[in-house]
Amino acid sequence: MKSSNFTPSKPPIRGKQSEPKYKVNNEIRVEQVRLIDEQGKMIGIYPTREALKIASERDLDLVLIAPQADPPVARIIDYGKFIFEQQKKEKAERKKQAQQQLKEIRFKWRTDTHDFNFKVRHAREFLLEGNKVKASVFFRGREIMHQEVGEELLNRFIQELSDISKIDQSLKSEGKRISVILAPDKAKIQQYEKQKKQENQS
Repeated sequence: MKSSNFTPSKPPIRGKQSEPKYKVNNEIRVEQVRLIDEQGKMIGIYPTREALKIASERDLDLVLIAPQADPPVARIIDYGKFIFEQQKKEKAERKKQAQQQLKEIRFKWRTDTHDFNFKVRHAREFLLEGNKVKASVFFRGREIMHQEVGEELLNRFIQELSDISKIDQSLKSEGKRISVILAPDKAKIQQYEKQKKQENQS
């Protein structure tokens, strides 16, 4: 029989494991912490040993959530449930970011009031759906000499949508067009929707 020249493969090299995001229980090495209980209430500054004892008596964990604070902030929680909720939020945020699109609204150099208002309504719908909006004014030939007209139109556009948006990219000249990008403003949209709800109920 022929002998085989089999060489055993080397074990795979494992990469360095990433540091845990939060220090938990006995991993917490600071002397004292500002303690938040399981209800989210700040209950004071405690020696870490005493905070650990309180968490243990409640059959919960002590998690360091703000190590850079002075003193560091720790919270009494169910760590497994806490991590699950954090991962759930991060997943939802990633999904939302992936779904967000950049919608474009195009204006001619000379845009009448009816067309302007029509396109503003469309932009408002896009923003309320969570999308960014890029508004552009296009110039042909010598029209580019009147950029100030395009800038004025886009400033009106920004103002009309200022109740639900923020500027993501300021006015920018791109060849024969001027553009601006608006992004949804969560706080403004919440206030806008609250106001609309109140108006509908009245």
